[in-house]
Amino acid sequence: MTCAEINIRDPFVLVRDGTYYLYGTRAADFGCRTGGFDVYTSTDLAEWSDPIPCFDSARFGMNRGVNWAPEVHVYGGAYYMFATFTREDGRHATYVLRSDDPLGPFEPHGERALTPDGWECLDGTLYVSPEGKPFLVFCHEHTQISDGTICFVELSGDLRRAVSEPTVLFSASESGTAQAIPFGGGRNYVTDGPFLYRARAGQLFMIWSSFIEGRYVELAARFRDGKLGTQLEHLPPLYTKDGGHGMIFRSIGGEKLYLTFHSPNASGSEHPFFVEIADGGDRLAVRE
Repeated sequence: MTCAEINIRDPFVLVRDGTYYLYGTRAADFGCRTGGFDVYTSTDLAEWSDPIPCFDSARFGMNRGVNWAPEVHVYGGAYYMFATFTREDGRHATYVLRSDDPLGPFEPHGERALTPDGWECLDGTLYVSPEGKPFLVFCHEHTQISDGTICFVELSGDLRRAVSEPTVLFSASESGTAQAIPFGGGRNYVTDGPFLYRARAGQLFMIWSSFIEGRYVELAARFRDGKLGTQLEHLPPLYTKDGGHGMIFRSIGGEKLYLTFHSPNASGSEHPFFVEIADGGDRLAVRE
């Protein structure tokens, strides 16, 4: 399959043992009640395998609503998938799944959601500090608070539960670049898809998505002290051509740095895209 034949949102690439593993939201019905997730494999980012089912959400009673934004991280010798599902109370939350193989099958890990009770949350991503502490960085949805925020909680060492109260990093309106969109008769600021990237020189960046002039975009921030916390600065937008919910990965061999995202942001038409980016020390930029 080519990327043009793969209809997913929220692409995430794991590079392991000379293979690219591509995960994403099944785009049908905007990821609602899709029954889980697939993985595609490739060695060149151009030709991909047929979809390989890797998590059956119906089997575990997790197909109540959304099946969104799976991302897989290697941690402690296993593979952990962080994804958004609908709780029994109808709210969205991030859960963690586990497998011994990047192809799955993944199964629920832990007994409850990692994001706070009573909150509408999505798009949790794993960040592990240089000291080895795991954190979940996630979005508190604009659908509940109008001005969406990005927050974090510390996780237990086994990734089964949150062990701290949430810390708010910033709200979308504070970025100076994200713009409000019409929602529910008003105008809301969106936060989507945070992902953290540690540069080779040690700088810590975060990319995330929102809207500018009605287009879905990829935005960026840098933590001034190189630590996950509120000491950050917002950088110029990274990509503004109606593509977003991205992540950053290095090519097989490590020579190139890529940003992947879905585009266009139109239900049923989304595909994964890959663009090379440059790590400029204190800035990230798409290579033209």
